[in-house]
Amino acid sequence: MRAAVLNAIGDEKLELRDDVTTVDPGPHEVRIRVRASGICHSDLSAMDGTLPALAPGIIGHEGAGEVLQVGEGVEHLAPGDHVTVSFVPPCGSCPSCLRGEPNLCAVHAIAAFTSPRFKQGDTPVFGYAGLGTFAEEVVVPASGAVKVDQDVPFETAALIACGVLTGVGAVLNTAKVTPGSAVVVIGCGGVGISVLQGARIAGATTIVAVDPVEAKHDVARRFGATHATTPEGLAGLKESLTGAEGFDHAFDVVGLPATIRSAWDNARRGGSVIIVGAGKADAMVQFSAQELFLHDKKILGSFYGSAHVHRDTARMLKFWRAGLLDLDGMISRRLGFSEINDGLGVLRQGTSDVIRQVVTLG
Repeated sequence: MRAAVLNAIGDEKLELRDDVTTVDPGPHEVRIRVRASGICHSDLSAMDGTLPALAPGIIGHEGAGEVLQVGEGVEHLAPGDHVTVSFVPPCGSCPSCLRGEPNLCAVHAIAAFTSPRFKQGDTPVFGYAGLGTFAEEVVVPASGAVKVDQDVPFETAALIACGVLTGVGAVLNTAKVTPGSAVVVIGCGGVGISVLQGARIAGATTIVAVDPVEAKHDVARRFGATHATTPEGLAGLKESLTGAEGFDHAFDVVGLPATIRSAWDNARRGGSVIIVGAGKADAMVQFSAQELFLHDKKILGSFYGSAHVHRDTARMLKFWRAGLLDLDGMISRRLGFSEINDGLGVLRQGTSDVIRQVVTLG
């Protein structure tokens, strides 16, 4: 089958091959025919080593498709079912799952680094985040295959699998934004746009989008921002919109020390700072001991939108059907398998108004 292989960490291009195979599904696993896969910034982060990944490996983790085969013990899925895939399938029995934090389940994450999911001839090949949706087929834990209705387009479902759950979930689950809140969102890529939509759904009445690329500002307004600015203009908006007090919730969707610090500086005393962007392990952010104590701000990490993947996938689809969540409008480019590297290049440049690119795999 066709698959896009990362041969070494640091490579800027994937090798497009047609001789890759999957492992056979074991107990409580399913084989899925991937129909659509979003290109996410985390894919670039895996390629350049910002996020943990193994090579040789298949990149891609935001996908949807059709169940081809189920392993022993799988009762809630059958061949022909349409599903999204999750890179954090809940095991249901670890301490994180039992305390109601299934997004922090580490069982599958550990397996992703110990169990290759593909083969290229006799060479074992890993799947990024245990998935590898830049391949025509994947074998995943059944708990990570989330059934969706047959009328949901595959490309629409694929967006939910990572970016939308992460962004909307950061608002609804992590920050728990309430109606009438003032929100600032730093970074207007695919996840940032999802944060904006989540803020709109939550009833925030002031939603400021911040991005240095001015071409993204009109896009941000289309998806819920009441105001949009470059980083240089944020101080003025903070002054005019909040009386210099600051915003109730400040979301960093970039993951750089400077943007995290900006989120802190622009949150009001007693407000919350939500870290959504995936930063480097050695990127350090500085705060004084006094300001942490004095300003009573809450710094909240938001991994995968603090999502309960089965519950929240269904919620996202309800929002979509009700016209509250624009998923189809987030798709800026539709690509074929042969165009994956072109899509990665566009994302790497970061200078366009592209929100999400989706690779269709048949």
